[in-house]
Amino acid sequence: MTKQVAVIGGGISGVCTAFFLADAGHDVVLIERHQNVAQESSFASSGLVAPAYASPSAAPGMPRRILSNLFQPETGVLLKPGLNRPLWRWARRWVAECELDRYRINRSRLQRLGLYSQDLVRRLREYYQFDYEQTQGVLQLFRTDKDMKLAEAGISLLAENGIPHQVLDADAARAIEPALASDTPLAGALHFPQDEAGNCPLFARRMKHAAADIGVRFRFGTQVQRIEQESRGLALTLDGERVPVDAVVVAAGADSDRLLQPLGIRLPLYPARQYAATALIRDFEYAPRSAVSDEAYGIEIARLGSRVRISGVTELTGPSPALKERALRTLLRAAGDWFPNAAGYSQATFWSGTRLMLPDSVPLIGPTPVRDVYLNIAHGELGWSMAAGAGKLVADIVSGQATDIDMDGLTMSRYG
Repeated sequence: MTKQVAVIGGGISGVCTAFFLADAGHDVVLIERHQNVAQESSFASSGLVAPAYASPSAAPGMPRRILSNLFQPETGVLLKPGLNRPLWRWARRWVAECELDRYRINRSRLQRLGLYSQDLVRRLREYYQFDYEQTQGVLQLFRTDKDMKLAEAGISLLAENGIPHQVLDADAARAIEPALASDTPLAGALHFPQDEAGNCPLFARRMKHAAADIGVRFRFGTQVQRIEQESRGLALTLDGERVPVDAVVVAAGADSDRLLQPLGIRLPLYPARQYAATALIRDFEYAPRSAVSDEAYGIEIARLGSRVRISGVTELTGPSPALKERALRTLLRAAGDWFPNAAGYSQATFWSGTRLMLPDSVPLIGPTPVRDVYLNIAHGELGWSMAAGAGKLVADIVSGQATDIDMDGLTMSRYG
């Protein structure tokens, strides 16, 4: 049965959701408060479409690592100790997810969704002949033997699940990425040959045009004030205008919690700020061939055409409009350590944005206790790795169709 479905949010997840809903035969409108798609969290994505590499932030050894780096000049997590009760409530649940058994469950869920999503991205790319500055392969770098030791649980899980990967020594890693600086300590690496990187906003714009071609309507510059239940369904209030719909998919990123709480939907979400820098390549010989990650700082460095994207650093210090110098310094430290001559880092442009995080890092997809209200939220920094798959799953659920993969652990039911 055809439904009138409103998708709230024009990030990569919302655009993919709208596309697959329209492909399933529904009448779809995507509502976005900005003037185009991919203007918030998706705008300066790490660029990784990397399910094999994807890992929850809650992992064995992570609480100790964060505390030990709390007062270091460069760090992957900015945390301001103080009386922030919502943060500490969230952090207690996050620490519980760092236990080995929980980590294994959460990473398996991410990989199940990510591998499905990666396959859909490839199909879309081949069918539409999309070009989005994509490259092949992701290299995870470990500066010390201690860093490699902390990764053992994840490496074991990769082997158990048959995920393609290679454990490399320093020489083998540098053979894959010859531009890696020789004077930066490198204990070893993990190579994920089937993972990818690319320009997420460019892919989102390609998907917008594909969605429009199959009937998706876009309302840009429009703010959704609230979602309300009516006797015959749902209604949205849009800048004072009341619009009835059959179903709503909330994919509004950091704004999602504001829309869900009045409906009685309360989830263990916390807004975390993420940072990115983009610099023009000045010498391609010294630039990365594809994408690498620095495990010590949690920084991803990806080649996007003629630019280098450096992303990472999670700020949990509360809302603030100012860019944190410490975060920017960490981004440039990682890029300068590994590819010092690749780009003009002193002229880099910086970005920060807010993403909703769950303690287990696994997104929420599918129905809610409110009839005809669906979720596609809380992808954290893994948004593009999960977006196509999450969008297709939501479209199948709204259509009453069986999903292609098991939904266990991906829905609200995991919170009772």
